[in-house]
Amino acid sequence: MTLVKGDSVINADATPPASSGARVTLENLVRTFGKVRALDNLSLTIEPGEFMALLGPSGCGKTTALRVLAGFEQLDGGRVVVDGQDLSDVNARKRDMGMVFQSYSLFPNMNALDNVAFGLRMRRQSAVVRRRKATELLEMVGLADQSAKYPHQMSGGQQQRVALARALAIEPRVLLLDEPLSALDAMVRAELREQIRSLQQRLAITTVFVTHDQEEVLSMADRVCVMSQGKIEQVASPAELYARPATATVTQLVGISSRVPVTISNHEVVVFAQRCPVRSGEGESLTGEADVLLRPEDIAIELDPDGSGFVTRKSFLGAMTRLVVQVGEVPVRVDVRSERAAEIELGQRVRPSIIARDVLVAARVGSTPQA
Repeated sequence: MTLVKGDSVINADATPPASSGARVTLENLVRTFGKVRALDNLSLTIEPGEFMALLGPSGCGKTTALRVLAGFEQLDGGRVVVDGQDLSDVNARKRDMGMVFQSYSLFPNMNALDNVAFGLRMRRQSAVVRRRKATELLEMVGLADQSAKYPHQMSGGQQQRVALARALAIEPRVLLLDEPLSALDAMVRAELREQIRSLQQRLAITTVFVTHDQEEVLSMADRVCVMSQGKIEQVASPAELYARPATATVTQLVGISSRVPVTISNHEVVVFAQRCPVRSGEGESLTGEADVLLRPEDIAIELDPDGSGFVTRKSFLGAMTRLVVQVGEVPVRVDVRSERAAEIELGQRVRPSIIARDVLVAARVGSTPQA
């Protein structure tokens, strides 16, 4: 299909060059609310055409960072730079950014076509161009047959598609997504997740996506910025983030892990009677008592009547089954292939072992979370 861009027509099915996106630089951002430092000298560069996800728990500062970039929040310090232009003091309406909110924020008195065309009308484009662009964008998001419907006549997923089309209609330099999928059910969320990513790649638009959902992050983002208490914990690709988390916070936010008490000596720990090197990172400075953080796939088990653990739970996950193995006072999650798990009974003794080449350690917590 074709899409009007300015006064010209482009092929929306073709992949534009990555350089068509804008470079975004956040420089030493500071934003405080009373005594709370929501952004604490945060610096981040987002490459042209990149899909960057901001991930973190509630209160970490990710939404504040997005609102600062959009121009909805004033900075106490730092700069927002887009393609070399300092936008820190520029009004939100003049920043040339499209935003999609969690709550859709469609105009209830406008049908889908008019909602999509609204930003174009504000930019004084002709009625012919507005209608053509809005029609093509609704087709792009799979809603060509819904153009005459009002928001209350559409499902949540359809409304969010309209909101996405409206944000794209103004041809923004940067697309901002504020947890746009969290209000949708699981099936619609997965479908729209794929559509957003496909459109973003097709249009090569620089995108910043705020979420607390690790599944969305792992399936959509080019890179992920993990935040905690207004600061950045790690910026990496989803694969690197999962396989080599830099901190305990990242490990707990991305994937599932079990905490096993250990004692650190000479940058090594003994886990399940195995000596393992400590992964470089925040754990390097720790000595004495600590916790090792283990992914379910970091551990292997063998049936052994004299083993140190026994199986207390089995959860079928399709090709894999997640076991909970009690080792002393510690419940440990272990993933095994389902055909093998079928041969393992609850209560059976097993011998756990570490298959990771090194392990991540963190400061000892007061009590070990239950699996």
